This record gives sequence, structure tokens and C-alpha cells, in this order.
Amino acid sequence: MNGFDESAQTMSLTAFIAVASVTLLLCVMTGPDRDDLDEFYTGYRSLSPLRNGLAIAGDYFSAATVLGTTGVIALTGHDGLVLALSTMLSLVLLMFLLAEPLRNAGRFTMGDMLTRRAPGRSARIASCTVTLAALLPLMVVQLAGSGNLLSFILGFDSSGFRTGSIVTLGVVMIGYAAIGGMKGTALIQIIKTVVLLGAGLLVSVLVMNRFDWNTGALLAAAQRGSGAGAAYLHSGLQFGGNDLDMISSELTVVLGGACLPHITMRMTSVRSAQAVRRSLSWAVCVVVGLCLLLAIIGFGAAALVGHDLITAAGAQGNSAILQVAGAVAGGGAAGALVVTTMTTAIFLTLLASVAGMILACANSLAHDLFAHGLHGIRDRSREPVTGRIEMGTAQAAAVAVGATAVVLAVLARHWNVQALVALSFCIGASAIAPALVYSMFWRRFTRTGLLCTLLGGTACVLVLITGTNLVSGSPGSVFPGRDFNWYPLTTTGLVSIPFGFLAGWLGTVLGRDTDNEQRRQYEAVEPWILAGAPPAGRPLSSPRAPHAR
Repeated sequence: MNGFDESAQTMSLTAFIAVASVTLLLCVMTGPDRDDLDEFYTGYRSLSPLRNGLAIAGDYFSAATVLGTTGVIALTGHDGLVLALSTMLSLVLLMFLLAEPLRNAGRFTMGDMLTRRAPGRSARIASCTVTLAALLPLMVVQLAGSGNLLSFILGFDSSGFRTGSIVTLGVVMIGYAAIGGMKGTALIQIIKTVVLLGAGLLVSVLVMNRFDWNTGALLAAAQRGSGAGAAYLHSGLQFGGNDLDMISSELTVVLGGACLPHITMRMTSVRSAQAVRRSLSWAVCVVVGLCLLLAIIGFGAAALVGHDLITAAGAQGNSAILQVAGAVAGGGAAGALVVTTMTTAIFLTLLASVAGMILACANSLAHDLFAHGLHGIRDRSREPVTGRIEMGTAQAAAVAVGATAVVLAVLARHWNVQALVALSFCIGASAIAPALVYSMFWRRFTRTGLLCTLLGGTACVLVLITGTNLVSGSPGSVFPGRDFNWYPLTTTGLVSIPFGFLAGWLGTVLGRDTDNEQRRQYEAVEPWILAGAPPAGRPLSSPRAPHAR
């Protein structure tokens, strides 16, 4: 049982139905024309910096991040707070290092960004493959968790209800991506971010009010409720004192979080480099604010709910944010309203975050794999894919990706799938981050190096992750009854990140690069991509250079 009274559950269910209906209607109203490819992929780059910043923050704070961060803080204290700080740092690095070059280099997808320097069908196909490998596990985690979450909120405890919830939410998410495109999903992300900020602020104020706005009293109560004693407010509780494990995990979050394809996709939805910088400034401010609110809520959960009740609802503590909302809400209509506000925020977070990932995967399948990877592979004289056909392919791909994620989530709903979250972030840090850094800043980087980075980094993660205690050898693993845990760390980042960079370097140095014409074309626009400076002989206002296939 969740401790919510019947009125809170009824209000939550009513709010869920209303939110799903209204947001789906908004996607239909803002959806692109059937043959307008640029509107579907970028929304005509019409988003203001504030709205794009809210959308980036919404994509960045997935349901797994919101629920997981709060749970880790509630259960591990200091180590969970460090995780929240790493989450903030990841977006700051994106803002200062990659945002402007990615916006200038990209057109629609991550494949556009990577193939600006190293064009070719193989690079497009590899980019699409890694996009799916990074985002599909994260979608499965959130869809599988949605069934348990709705079951917890509404008080239904049956496998059939969980399955029905996963399928229903999956259909709505597919509708967001297939119908709304970039503009529609951005609108949902903006609404989700505003509601999440409001709900987080409300619960945080109620938590602090319980302790007379005394932070020391809150932390002391959290320490007592955690059951860990003084260790709760010191480093080492999460990783058992293994400093290398902590470094590996934080490095993975810092490098992987902001480089995932559904985040980098948002860099292309603004009109100028100045606008993308302002967008990231807004996004960082929102993310910092959310992290602070989640820290207060996490410590409040430890203090008011306690370790035993949190872990009884789930070993990872994913229900802690809802449990503390119920604890501070009180009874009556006002309490039911507080609970409904938070449950609605989490519900919107589930819908919006998965929809953005579905859109990123669908865009890559249609644009990178179909239009530029497989089309004309046998007959190079064939005409390019028309915008109408490519957009139809993207919408069909959204349905296919969403349906695949739903099926996998239904199959995995009884498993502990937290290993999939680590898998996504590790691929982002070990394959995508090195590829983006090399593609933007290393002039010698070649197509061979790009393929080695993307495929080698991903393969390294897939091999190492099977040996972690997230997969076997621990009570919270995917296979708790078996033990083939041979890798000593929880995440692969400490090994796989250097491997990804090394693979790209070796592929470039040892491989053969014969496409000198493409290299000269890139070098002609390189100053504009990296710093917005006009290429030699061109005015500053010159239009974006045509993108190589």
C-alpha cells in the first residue's frame, strides 16, 4: 500500500486522463504538415531560447533521473547528492564545450553532426545503430517502471494492470512523437518541466516547513531515518568505500548524460549559435533548481518516511518522491491536491521523456539509415528521398520503435532493469561523447576513426556490463540468483571511456583516408562550425553550408 487515501487516488486518476488527453490534443494542433520535413525535425527552429531551454531541461530530466536521483539521495545521502551535482555538471560541460559546434554542424540528427567531418553511408548507419543502442534501454526502463509506478499510486497490485498501463502509456508516447514531431514533443517537455518545478517546489516547501526551515534539523533527521548512522552524511555508503567505483560512476554520468542523442537533437531546434547558448543557460538554471529541490525531497524522504518503508516499496527507492509527498501532504482535500500535483508531474515526466527518445530514434532511422544510409545503395543515380516520404518513414519508425520498447518493457516488467540505465549512460560516455569531441575538435579525425569510436566504444560497454554486479551477483541485479560478476566496478566508464577515445585515435592513425575533397569542404566551413566565424571569402551572414550525404 502507498498510504494515499481514496480521494488522492481518484484525483490522480482523473488528472492522468485529463493530462494525457489535453497534451495529445496539443500535439495534434501543433503537428507539422505531412510533407514538411523541416517542421517535423526542427519545428522551423522557431523555439525561443527560454522555451528551448525548458525543453532541453525536460529531455535531460527523464523519469529515471527524477525518480532515481531522489531515491539515491534518500538511501545514500552524501553519495546521492554527489550524483545530483554530477548531473548538473554534465549539462554545464555541454553548454561550454559542444553546444555551439553541434548546432552549427547538425541539421536534424546526431548523424548529421558526426558526418559533417566524416561523411559516408557506413558512418550514417553506425550513428543510427548507436542511437538505438543508447536510447532503447532507457525507454524500456521507464516504460517498465511506469506500470509499477501507476500501480503504486492508484493502489492496484496486479500483473494485468501493470501490463495495461505500459501498453496504454506507450501508445500515448508514440502519438506524441509520430504526430507532434519536434514542436509537439517540445511543447510537452515545456509543460512537464514547469509542472515538475511547481510540484517539486511545493513538496520542498512542505518538507522544510516540517523542520522549521532548519537545514541542520532536516539532515539530522535524515541521518536517523536512513539507518546508516553517521555514514549517511559521508562518502562511501553507495559504493561500499570503493573510490574507483564512485569515480567511474560519476565520470559516466558527467560525460554520458548530456551527450545522449535526444539531448543533442535539441541543439538543432534554434535559429542561431547565440540562441543555443541562451537556451543552455536557461536549461542549466532549471536543472540546478530541480537538483536542489530533489535533494531537499530526498533528504525529506529519509527523515519522514525512513529507509525501511522506502526499500519496501522498491529496492532502488524510486517511489521515495511519492512517499514523501504523501507524508507531508496531510489529510483532506488540500492533502489530496498536493499528492495529485506530484503524481501528475511524475506522470507527465514519464510521457514526455520517452516521447523525446522515440522521436530521436525515429528521426535517426528515417534520416540517417533510410534516406542517407540505405537509399540508393544499389543505384547511386536514384533521386534523393522526398521530404514527404522521409517524414512518413519517420512517423512509421516512431510507431515501430515505440512498439518495440513497449514489448520489451512488458517482458521485463518483473525484472530489475536498472542495469539498462547504466548501459545507456555508459554508451553515451564511451561511444557518443568521444565521437562528438573528435568530430568537432580534431582536424585529422577520419571516417575509420569515427566507426572505431562508435562501434568499439559500444562493444566495449556491452562486454563489460555483463560482468558488473548490476547484472548478477547482488540482490538488486537482473539475475540475483546467479553470479557471473567478473568486473569489479558498477559501471564500465573507467575502462570503456578511455577505450572509446583510444579506438578513435587508433582508427584515425592506422586507417586510410582517401576522401580529401570532403575534408577540404569541411575545413572550409570549420571556423564557422566551431566559433561562428565566417569562412574565408564569405560574409558572416552567409547561409549554412550544404550538408554532405
